[in-house]
Amino acid sequence: MSYYKVTGNIPLKGEVSVSGSKNAALPILCATVLAGEPCRIENLPDIEDVNSLIEILTAMGAVVTKPQKGVAVIDPRPIKEYRVSTEMATKLRASYYMLGSLLGRYGYAEIAEPGGCSIGQRPIDYHLRGMRALGANVIDRGGIITAEAKELRGADIYLDMASVGATINIMLAACRAKGKTTINNAAREPHVVDVANFLIAMGASIRGAGTDVIRIVGREELHGCTHPVIPDQIEAGTYMIAAAATKGNVIIKNLIPTHLEAISAKLMECGVEVIEGDTGKEFFIQVKADERPRAVNIRTLPYPGFPTDLQQPMTALLAVAYGNSFVQENLFEDRFNHVRELNRMGAKITVNGRTAAVAGVERLFGAEIQATDLRAGAAMIVAALMAQGTSIIRNIHFIDRGYENLTDKLTALGAMIERVE
Repeated sequence: MSYYKVTGNIPLKGEVSVSGSKNAALPILCATVLAGEPCRIENLPDIEDVNSLIEILTAMGAVVTKPQKGVAVIDPRPIKEYRVSTEMATKLRASYYMLGSLLGRYGYAEIAEPGGCSIGQRPIDYHLRGMRALGANVIDRGGIITAEAKELRGADIYLDMASVGATINIMLAACRAKGKTTINNAAREPHVVDVANFLIAMGASIRGAGTDVIRIVGREELHGCTHPVIPDQIEAGTYMIAAAATKGNVIIKNLIPTHLEAISAKLMECGVEVIEGDTGKEFFIQVKADERPRAVNIRTLPYPGFPTDLQQPMTALLAVAYGNSFVQENLFEDRFNHVRELNRMGAKITVNGRTAAVAGVERLFGAEIQATDLRAGAAMIVAALMAQGTSIIRNIHFIDRGYENLTDKLTALGAMIERVE
C-alpha cells in the first residue's frame, strides 16, 4: 500500500493554485445525464472520486472523452442503463446524485446505498422524501433504492435540515418536472450554487440558489453547455491551515475569498495574518505566520458557518496553539477519528461526545499515523508538516479521493514529502 513520508518542521513558502471543487464536480457530472446533448465540464480535479464517477457514467452507457487535462465531455444520449450497482455505489457517496438525474431524465432510477467516508450517520431520507414529494414511487429493498414516476410534478418541499445532498438531488429532479418546485430551508453552500448555475446554463429555470429558498420551474428538455467548475474551498482552506501551522508564508491562488470567510476569520483570531488580494485576473489569499497560534473555539455549521470538512485540519493546528481550545462538531458525530492519531504525535486532545477539548502543546513529533477518512487525511498532512521529525502516513487512498497532485503542490512550497508506492 502507498504511504506518505513527511519530514516536518519546515515553513511552507511560495505559491500554490487550487484545483476545481470536488463537491461541485461530482453532482455536476451526474447532472449531465439530464441534458439532451453533450456537456463540456472544465476545471475538473484529477482525483479518485471524479474518476470513479466517470466510470459509473461510462458503465451506464454515456460516452466520456477527455480532450485535455481538467476537461471532460460527456454525451449522455447513449445511456441505456438506469441503475447504479452496489459495486459502483460503494466507491463514493456522491453516486446518490444519480437518483435525481436519472429520475428527472428517464422517470426511473435504481441506486444502491452509497458508500464514502465513515464519519457518522448520513441517511438519505431527505433525498427520498423529496423524490416522493415530486410524485415518484420510491421503494427501499434492503439497500437497493428504486424510484419511478410516469410524470414528476412540482411541489413545495421543506427540508428539516439544510442538507446539501438533498437540496442538489431535489434540484436535479425538479428541473425536469412539470410545474413549479420550491425547496425551503435549502442548503446555501457554494457548490449548491455552482450546480444550479450549471443547470441554468443547460436551460433550467432556477432562482434563489445561495439562499434558503430555491424556486425551480421544470423544463421538458435541457441542452448541452460548457461549464467551468468553481475552485475547491476545502482544498484552499487546507493550504491556508498548513501555511499557518508551519509558520509559513503562502499565496493561495485560483480561489473565491468569500467562500473562505469563516476560515479566514478563525485564522486571524489565532493571530495569523490573512491578506486577500486581486491580481486583476484572479483572486488570491496570502497566509503568513511566525509564531504559535492562539487558542480559539470552533463550532462547525452549515455554510456560511465554519465548514465541517475543515474541522479536522483545524484541530491539528489547534493542537499546538497557545492555550485551550474547544472544537464542537455539529454535523457528523464520528468526525473525531483523527484525534487518536494526533495524540500519537504528542497532542493532548480529549473527546466527549461531539466536543473535543484541545490543550495546546508546544510541538508535535513525527510518528507512524494513518488517515481514517478524507479530511482526517488532510489533518494528518498538516500535523506531519509541522511536526518535529519524520512521519509515515498510511491509508492515503482516502486523501487521493479529494486532493489533486498533493505531493507536487506541497513540494513546490518547500515541504519534504514523498509518496512511496
